[in-house]
Amino acid sequence: MKRRTTIPGAAIGVSTGLLLGALSSCGVERMPHDWDEWKKWKGRHRYGRPDWSRSGRGDWSRPGRMRSERDDERELERASRRERRRRPPLTPEEEAYREARRAAERKLAFFRHLVPYVSVVLFLTVVVGRFVGAVVALSWGIGLASHYFQAFVAPGLRQKWVRAEVERQVARTVSRQRVVLEDEKLRSLEELSASIAHEIRNPITAAKSLVQQLGEDPSSTENVEYANIALQELDRVEKSISHLLRYAREEEMHPTQMKLVDAIESALETLRERVQAANVKIRRDFDVPGELIGDREQLRRVFINVIGNALDAFADAKTPSPTLAIGVGENLGGSEIWARVKDNGPGMDADTQTRIFKPFFTSKANGTGLGLAITRKLVDAHGGAIEVSSTPGQGTEFTLHFPKQAQQPEARS
Repeated sequence: MKRRTTIPGAAIGVSTGLLLGALSSCGVERMPHDWDEWKKWKGRHRYGRPDWSRSGRGDWSRPGRMRSERDDERELERASRRERRRRPPLTPEEEAYREARRAAERKLAFFRHLVPYVSVVLFLTVVVGRFVGAVVALSWGIGLASHYFQAFVAPGLRQKWVRAEVERQVARTVSRQRVVLEDEKLRSLEELSASIAHEIRNPITAAKSLVQQLGEDPSSTENVEYANIALQELDRVEKSISHLLRYAREEEMHPTQMKLVDAIESALETLRERVQAANVKIRRDFDVPGELIGDREQLRRVFINVIGNALDAFADAKTPSPTLAIGVGENLGGSEIWARVKDNGPGMDADTQTRIFKPFFTSKANGTGLGLAITRKLVDAHGGAIEVSSTPGQGTEFTLHFPKQAQQPEARS
């Protein structure tokens, strides 16, 4: 039977005290019983554990401080990447210089490899023997041959294969784009042919009918009226054909130094009688004279068409107090001139705005549908752009953009 040994409470307390005293000498502090003191002790020793995952396993520095250092390093790396992205793109000369420098560094690295290779192989061959020299030359030569391939052969092969792949991809893409463009051109040609047939057939049919009526009753008093109507229809055909020829013909440009304001004033002078007859109020807001290089006559016709369309809209809608605001300015960079023509007429819906520049599309009873198509063609010939913004019942605004340096005719595609 085992004997139970009883240790008095005082002895237990003494033993515990001795144990804690021994631990204190080893750097372990005694945990206080007060909860406030416990929180302070916990906060003081929370980061006191060593980070055994790092190289310095005996480093008792706080992980919080390490995390802060790592965050600083990451932030510096991000700032460096942002700085590299903000750098302007290299010019072709700088890119060629960088590539030449890389090629030179690759060759220098190979020769730095070749010199110790030759020296060591010769030394071993002379001192130790040919067999050892041959073994070292063969084993080391494999790495040297790989280095030679990377320095001299690989760049040329990479450039050749990349060029061949780019040409293949470009040829495939260009062939697809050519098919799409041919389809679009075919559809445009079909629409244009249908529009031409419609524009010419209707007045000819009307004139033919009137001439037939003249032949049925030559002595009728209405023959004079029929003849006048037939002549008007034939004039309409002639007008459509002349506009079509002007649209199809590549007009030769005569670019000179000019002011866009002068072209606008010349167009307003041409339309002065119509403006006065309709009692249209003209508001001019010319911030700059609009100096550029362009064809003065072509730009005058551009503004005649745009302003003439606004006058036609005023007349068709019987707009009360018609007002036409014309402004000229330039962009912040000073490389472009813009002109804005805004009216308070009836406006256009979204469908009309998408079709307004197509040949033979018109919403006017006596229009040919080629005025704005010719306008867009002339603007494109100057390297510019024309935009339209309109809301039904609130008017229409045309905005034209022109570069100060007009494209030369041979440079346009």
